[in-house]
Amino acid sequence: MTKRNSFVLSDKSNSHRIRAKKILENHPDIRKLIGKNPNTFIVIVGLVVLQVLLTCLVADQSWWIIFGAAYLVGAFIDHALFVMIHECTHRLIFKSLIANRLAGILANVPQILPSAVSFERYHIKHHSGLGMHELDGDLPNKWEAKLINNYFIGKALWLLFYPFFQLVRIPRLKEVEPFDAWVALNWAVQIIFVVAVSLLLGSKAIAFLLMSFFFSVGLHPLGARWIQEHYLTHGEQEQETYSYYGISNIVAFNVGYHNEHHDFPSIPWNRLPQVKKGAPLFYNTLFYHTSWTKLFLRFLFDKEISLYSRIVRKRRDKIMVPVQQSKVDIEILTIH
Repeated sequence: MTKRNSFVLSDKSNSHRIRAKKILENHPDIRKLIGKNPNTFIVIVGLVVLQVLLTCLVADQSWWIIFGAAYLVGAFIDHALFVMIHECTHRLIFKSLIANRLAGILANVPQILPSAVSFERYHIKHHSGLGMHELDGDLPNKWEAKLINNYFIGKALWLLFYPFFQLVRIPRLKEVEPFDAWVALNWAVQIIFVVAVSLLLGSKAIAFLLMSFFFSVGLHPLGARWIQEHYLTHGEQEQETYSYYGISNIVAFNVGYHNEHHDFPSIPWNRLPQVKKGAPLFYNTLFYHTSWTKLFLRFLFDKEISLYSRIVRKRRDKIMVPVQQSKVDIEILTIH
């Protein structure tokens, strides 16, 4: 085994725009999947209510019950809420930017830490600048990759404190405005919620919500999602995005369909499986994952996978659209 000490540098363009163009040329019906899904807002309300009710139920229980409830139930609810925030980020619920942003702030409420509005800013740059350190907040810092590398303890701690590692990446993302009135509103809503829960339910309720949040994105099989999406788990080939086609997509609202999402970010979660079904020759030839749990364990123990197992590029891609530049095509193939 050769220990990596650098990322995998690619001089090729973002594959998603190229593939999306080819898919549209061969399967024009895919365009019909583009649109909004206002029913997603009902899902957001239901998940928020469910997490708050669960918090009320465990607020007076033993720490073991709180820990178990957070790991086995709360984490899945919070992860689903994160997917809902992702839908709001891409404006896939309502036509109005403001309505989508407010829906994202609502979905963020049980997660304690204010992140919905900030995630929107950084995630859009992730799409438009995939693999570029100055734009893509999903890429580890160079010092972060060197520190954690391929060590079991390092990778376990990295997953456990994943939200903090994301925070320390912010200074390098020069094109993102870190604070404005919307971010302030997001913080204000979270502060009001935390104070209310603390006064009404006590510190154990806050602990449950915090544990649920950290497990939903960290040291939990759900945390394998971050490895699944863009880490090179099948050698140093040119595939920089992977999908997950396992049973957890049921409770994760198809977020595993990551190649499909990057190809067509204007298609809502409930229609992503139809993208794969409608263009099988383009997706069945790609590597994919079927188990987050298996990938979670493999990431921790397999020294062939490190934080350096990522493709990076130094130049921004030119915007590519089909010859007939319809409004729909531009929406699919460009990120604003």
